[in-house]
Amino acid sequence: MVAMVFLDMKFSKDQYVLRNFSKIQHKQWELYIITRIVHNLNDPEIEFVCQQLIKTSDGKRYLTDLCFPSLKLYYEIDEVHHSSKKNKLKDEHRQREIIDATDFEEHRIKIFDKNNKDRNISEINKEVDQFTNFIKKRKKMLIENGKFITWNYENKFNPNVYIKRGYLDVGDNVVFLKHKDALKCFGYIGGDYQRATWLIKGTRKYVWFPKLYENKLWNNHLSEDFKTITMQKKDNSKIERISKDEMIVFAHYKDLLGQIVYKFLGEFHKSVKKTDNYKWVFERVKTKIRLNEFRS
Repeated sequence: MVAMVFLDMKFSKDQYVLRNFSKIQHKQWELYIITRIVHNLNDPEIEFVCQQLIKTSDGKRYLTDLCFPSLKLYYEIDEVHHSSKKNKLKDEHRQREIIDATDFEEHRIKIFDKNNKDRNISEINKEVDQFTNFIKKRKKMLIENGKFITWNYENKFNPNVYIKRGYLDVGDNVVFLKHKDALKCFGYIGGDYQRATWLIKGTRKYVWFPKLYENKLWNNHLSEDFKTITMQKKDNSKIERISKDEMIVFAHYKDLLGQIVYKFLGEFHKSVKKTDNYKWVFERVKTKIRLNEFRS
């Protein structure tokens, strides 16, 4: 039976909500509008993210003001600096790229009027409340079609959820808080584990927890399309030849709240053609891993 609360979680759901708001505390209109939406929704089943990072296939990065991942929806709050012709074109281009990258639907609200002055707050409230009603209808429609995913923050980092389900999929944004949590998916039963790799019993595959950025010893790199990992020593010296050719990767990174997590990137195999004594190159071969292959 899956536990409803995962005790190793660093932040509670309440803390998550408050930290989201703290990211926009210096943006008055964003803070006002976003908190109004969240309070009026009053729906703990709908996940929301402030300042959600969207990464396009060509490596460009955008922040959406308010994102609802399970609804495939995001909201942009346009203040007066968006009114110039140059910025309007930028916004249109940005919108196309975000939609191409995510297939999410965009909604916008303008804070300013035709004279580039702030609109009356009662007008803003009316428009914001219309959007809130749209969110409620969208959730209802997804439920009726069996496509709504309830936000279960308490189980977000719980490996038992994925073990019970039977697979890990890159598309589900799988993250864990500790090495041992990821390793449990592959039959590990020990305590805390700090090493960068772990050999899965009865296989040639390793679980790997790389830092995909420059650090004390290594300067590893993840390609913009997430399909290739290049591994090099910081001093450009030779890499010791060891037989670690097949890696299931959980990359070390900081999430939106600043906590260290390990994100599932898929299974990567070392490229014989691209690898040499000074550079190891791993190419992604799977984005979905079925766990029953590794659990007896």
